[in-house]
Amino acid sequence: MADRRRINPPLRPTAIPIFASSSKAPSLIPRHRTRPANEIRKVFLKTGLTPSASGSAYFEVESTQSTTESFLDRSSSLKITCSVHGPRPLPRSQPFSPHLLLSVNVKFAPFASRHRRGYIRDASERDLAVHVETALRGLLISARWPKSGVDVVITVLEGEEDEPLAAGDSGEPREEGGLSGWGMMSVLSGCITVASAAIADAGIDCVDLVSGGVAAIVRPLQAPGRRRHVEDGEGEARIVLDPSPSEHQSLAAVCVVGYLQSRDEVTEIWLRGDVGGIPSVQDSPILERVVDQAVEAAMSSRLVLEEALKESVKFKLQKKSSAEAVAGAKWNKSA
Repeated sequence: MADRRRINPPLRPTAIPIFASSSKAPSLIPRHRTRPANEIRKVFLKTGLTPSASGSAYFEVESTQSTTESFLDRSSSLKITCSVHGPRPLPRSQPFSPHLLLSVNVKFAPFASRHRRGYIRDASERDLAVHVETALRGLLISARWPKSGVDVVITVLEGEEDEPLAAGDSGEPREEGGLSGWGMMSVLSGCITVASAAIADAGIDCVDLVSGGVAAIVRPLQAPGRRRHVEDGEGEARIVLDPSPSEHQSLAAVCVVGYLQSRDEVTEIWLRGDVGGIPSVQDSPILERVVDQAVEAAMSSRLVLEEALKESVKFKLQKKSSAEAVAGAKWNKSA
């Protein structure tokens, strides 16, 4: 028997109904990209935020700027934290390993998206963990840590939204264009970068710093009652760096890479989408072009990664020198 004195909330989040006249209210249309195609969004990266961990880092990407008036704001930024525990000895129950065992765990917070996520890892989170682990295996010098293991725990506090608003008054997401899951690619790029920063903060031996980059092939939607031709200027495909699903109405494909700039190596590559029917861009195959642009995005992210690690090293050196100065003053006073 239900308790009539208790008001049960809805199981899923609900949106407040909006009643407005179509003649006076602005239409709900998606955002438009205001930054150049070869420019990534501003990135904030800081290390050493979790004292109990061997290394930690926080990664954040700025929110997209709104260029249109809309009742429902679907802008979202990317916020990820990473903690590294180890290297530490393996338990006796595990067999001998001459190399460092890497374990990656990626989990979305329940409030990371508008649709509340569960506490148990789903298939998408396990898939992200596999891709991040593949990118980090080419980074570590695992032979220097035998019989040891390291755990990389990544928590996505806020993820990229997948679907923009439709150009109309209904406010329903546009199903045309297939934008479902595109935000996961930006999440993977951020996970690779923040994991590399946390591993470097933990002092684990690495061959280089791996940074994540993402590029996408964008093409406009087909107008109703008209067949789109890729050759004309209106339907010509273009490649953009660091795409945000809320800024584009139609994405043909998205590519994510994990790049080691000093060694000029790609440790991870994931291409998702359909490029059938798209001609070459600048006399080169479209797949090679989008991979090159993703590498350029990774090189831009590496600049932020290097500056964050430099600030972390300077802070640790200042802290160490101040501690030595205090210890020396106490020694002279006692003597």
